[in-house]
Amino acid sequence: MRRVGYTGASDCGTEYVVTVNVLKRVGIFLLVLAATCAFYMGYRQLFLSTGWTWPFKVDQYAMPRLQDIVSRLWEPAATEQPPLAQLLVQRALFTAREAAVGFAIGALVGIAIGVVFHFSNLMRRGFQPYVVGSQTVPILAIAPMVVIWLGGQGLPVWMPVAVISAFLTFFPVAINTLRGLDSTDPRKLELMRSYAASEWSTLWRVKFPCSLPYLFSAFKVAATASVVGAIIGELPSSIQDGLGGAILNFAQYYSLDPSALWATNIIAALLGILFFCIVAVTEHFVVRRAPENVA
Repeated sequence: MRRVGYTGASDCGTEYVVTVNVLKRVGIFLLVLAATCAFYMGYRQLFLSTGWTWPFKVDQYAMPRLQDIVSRLWEPAATEQPPLAQLLVQRALFTAREAAVGFAIGALVGIAIGVVFHFSNLMRRGFQPYVVGSQTVPILAIAPMVVIWLGGQGLPVWMPVAVISAFLTFFPVAINTLRGLDSTDPRKLELMRSYAASEWSTLWRVKFPCSLPYLFSAFKVAATASVVGAIIGELPSSIQDGLGGAILNFAQYYSLDPSALWATNIIAALLGILFFCIVAVTEHFVVRRAPENVA
């Protein structure tokens, strides 16, 4: 009975600490956001009042007022269209679907590559340079090829965009999976050998749980990269339903309405932050319940 009571008190204390940490992070985020906005407005006002032109000329086109950017979200996107915020949210949801599918594909491919490289030094030495080299090719050069290859195959129109997104996602996952599997505590591996455990059992019960911190570090990077890949992939795909189409459209009219493009960039940034937060919350629950933390 005493043990049960002690465990409950410990759980309550842990939940309190987690709540405090979350509130601290939210407070720091809001503080940094306020400081960034203040710096933006101060920098703009200073350059306008002094007439400085270095490193670039500051005016309503280069740096619109924050009030104009925020108010533009509630104005109609164009004649007889809903407010810009509503339009951008709809397009963000479309891009989020492409990014989510690309993230899932890239994560699975990256994990598979990491596992293969972990068990085969020959595959690692032979193919790791090509995996690294694939990330040096500009994504804008690959995107049109992927659209041509997958177009007309009976796939959804957004599937090539998801594949482009996966291309940016798999690399950090593959490298961190390999590093996480290689860093498993040798004492745990020796214990599994003493139990005559199979390679699959050792991989699933020991190596994967130990590599979770590395995996989620990669997922955080890949989550934001998947959003970038989806937005870039929409440009050669001629998809107008996502944020990529909105950015391309508003960029053409930047000299007439610069606040619209800035507002679109803010929504795109918020989408990337949302993906990051989802991974961070998932990490909290998954890593906390990993076998070595539950014991």
